[in-house]
Amino acid sequence: MILSERAMRIEAQAAASSTEAMIAHLKLMIEKLRRELYGQRSERTTRLIDQMELQLEELEAKATEDELSAEAAALQASLPAPAPRRRPSRKPFPEHLPRERVVIAAPSSCPCCGSMKLSKFGEDVTETLEVIPRQWKVIQTVREKFTCRACEAISQPPAPFHVTPRGFVGPNLLAMVLFEKFGQHQPLNRQSERYGREGIDLPVSTLADQVGAATAALAPLHERIARHVMAAERLHADDTTVPILAKGKTDTGRIWTYVRDDRPFGGADPPAALYFASRDRRQEHPDAHLAAWSGILQADAYGGYNGLYDPARPGGRVTSALCWSHARRGFFELADIAASARRGPGAAPVSPIALEAVTRIDVLFAIEREINGLSADARRQVRQERSRPLVEDLRTWLGEQRVRLSRSATVAKPIDYMLKRWDRFASFLDDGRVCLTNNAAERALRGFALGRKAWLFAGSSRGAERAAAIATLIQTAKLNDVDPQAWLADVLVRIAGHPIHRLDDLLPWNWSPPSITAIAA
Repeated sequence: MILSERAMRIEAQAAASSTEAMIAHLKLMIEKLRRELYGQRSERTTRLIDQMELQLEELEAKATEDELSAEAAALQASLPAPAPRRRPSRKPFPEHLPRERVVIAAPSSCPCCGSMKLSKFGEDVTETLEVIPRQWKVIQTVREKFTCRACEAISQPPAPFHVTPRGFVGPNLLAMVLFEKFGQHQPLNRQSERYGREGIDLPVSTLADQVGAATAALAPLHERIARHVMAAERLHADDTTVPILAKGKTDTGRIWTYVRDDRPFGGADPPAALYFASRDRRQEHPDAHLAAWSGILQADAYGGYNGLYDPARPGGRVTSALCWSHARRGFFELADIAASARRGPGAAPVSPIALEAVTRIDVLFAIEREINGLSADARRQVRQERSRPLVEDLRTWLGEQRVRLSRSATVAKPIDYMLKRWDRFASFLDDGRVCLTNNAAERALRGFALGRKAWLFAGSSRGAERAAAIATLIQTAKLNDVDPQAWLADVLVRIAGHPIHRLDDLLPWNWSPPSITAIAA
């Protein structure tokens, strides 16, 4: 009886764990679908999805452990096995994967009567996904020599092109090294250690030599992407810190990004991202990056961009459009009820003014989600009809609240941030090309923000510039829904023999993956 009670208790615990895992899975699927349909719903949506995926991982592992414990307890108590827990439906395996048939030997006689007269009338197939460890191979390129019996001249086919000097690294391996380093943020020393455990000796110096040569070979494509980005009417701009090794210390360097993405207002031009590196954050850097460009710049209120907004600027005045996500963030931090509850009784109370400001701004975001992808004229018309009254009411309300607050009030800071720059915040009302946020640039910098925790610092200014150059290629490929590693491998094969006047064919938005037949050949 004790064993039975214990088995039932464990079975109930397993059922509860299974339910929690299923609920977490469904919530995650709903959140992802909402993001696909309506875009980013709030400032923390991306972080929320990451947290939900981690939570689902823990709950799934816990549910499986509890299920196995319940089965063992039921067996020990001589009770029927508990019902298997519900799991999300599994997608079928891709058709292009090779299938290996493992046939279990059939019985030679009937287990019931012992007769030898057996006839096959069907089969059941169970598919299991398996992986073969990475295989290394050496490709021997043979160039035969021929001599002419008439004139005794010796002829031989020309040597194939190799991206790197003395080319002993194939394009697929080189693309993998580049993508692992600059796309997955795995430093070369870790890659070298992993290859060593697989029996391949590739020292860090050798890998670094290959990376430098590949960067030089891909420079023409980087130049064309930069030209494409700087031809945009509107750019997203932002920067993030990158430690750069200096003598006995590290300098707080910067990675700057400029993103061209016309899809929110129905633009047909492909998206692209351009990166630059510097050892500091002085104004001279954005001035140099955008010296020959004029248009709409979507950025935060960083003072380093002020030189671009000068009407007497030689390259033409740049129009500023500020990010409402930055403005909203200042209020959201004071109105985050969940965060305040986690801090406990000692936390500062939620600001009702900040909560009201967030509520009002979220209505504007809801309108933007509805018009995302429409033409610039259609977006402007909707904003004039629906968003302008809300923006004017918000400005009036913020002004009324500000006069009631003391200078030291916490919520006064985000209010002043908006009121002092109101014209630049409201510029989206008169131009349908302007986005409400600068999230495109922030997303483009997310890789560096995560990667610097893995590689700690850039080895030099040249190293940071090299990272910016390859990141330009990889991020542009991602923006165009192209596999960066496959694209790099194919480009490294073709770039030397490709006609210079048709080099644009190799850009990510013009590239198509080689067919299965071509890969096999």
